[in-house]
Amino acid sequence: MNAGLILVMTVDDHALLRKGIVGLVNAEHDMKVVAEASTGAEAIKQYRQHRPDVTLMDLQLPDMSGIEATISIRQEFPEARIIVLTTYAGDMQVVRALTAGARGYLLKADVNQNLLDAIRAVHAGRKRVHPQVAAEIAEYTGKESLSAREIEVLTLIAKGNANKEIGARLFIGEDTVKRHVTTILAKLEANDRTHAVTIALKRGIIDL
Repeated sequence: MNAGLILVMTVDDHALLRKGIVGLVNAEHDMKVVAEASTGAEAIKQYRQHRPDVTLMDLQLPDMSGIEATISIRQEFPEARIIVLTTYAGDMQVVRALTAGARGYLLKADVNQNLLDAIRAVHAGRKRVHPQVAAEIAEYTGKESLSAREIEVLTLIAKGNANKEIGARLFIGEDTVKRHVTTILAKLEANDRTHAVTIALKRGIIDL
């Protein structure tokens, strides 16, 4: 029955979106949705059972991130072909997803225009990244990344902590925190702490 069809799994915690994708995919002559999942754990279990040719993976899942689910699936099944389907265009999210082994990165807003072609492309062994997402990556390529400590500091800033509180939480001096903040502002080309948080959230450097 499934001979010659591209077998697809859709992973998203929004049932309405999954239903829309099922309708879109199943209307095509050359592909069929064989599995659905609403959590990362369910995605891993369904992948083992159905071995889909292409998996559509949301980044925000209730139990783990789509990137963690992608890593888990590909550790067990290195040949797995996964397309991240998300609302987030931030360059760091994209880099993490592609590093985890995703073969495509699409925005949910463009599902109707690009999804079917992306499924066929990834199934054929090609990569497919949305143009807006590719532009985000290109814009920041070559710029210095924040260190793990700087990301910790910025995350605490985003949660409303003052320098003294950040120092106490990270067991570092207040002057050290100030130096980290100065470096963060310079690397992100931000005007102030609030601007730095806004940039970091948009790019997916931090996630609250």
